[in-house]
Amino acid sequence: MSPATRRIGVMTSGGDCPGLNAAIRAITRRAVSGHGFEVLGIEDAVAGLASGRARP
Repeated sequence: MSPATRRIGVMTSGGDCPGLNAAIRAITRRAVSGHGFEVLGIEDAVAGLASGRARP
């Protein structure tokens, strides 16, 4: 990949799901420390994605 900023977004559909926090944490840790990605959390699922509501 190019040296430009590499970024991924993490989005869930909401609701309770056992192990989801651990999965999000593992994805974020691996992406940041293992591959140098910036990780964004997308708020309010698809509505947040459509309106650009994402934050590191």
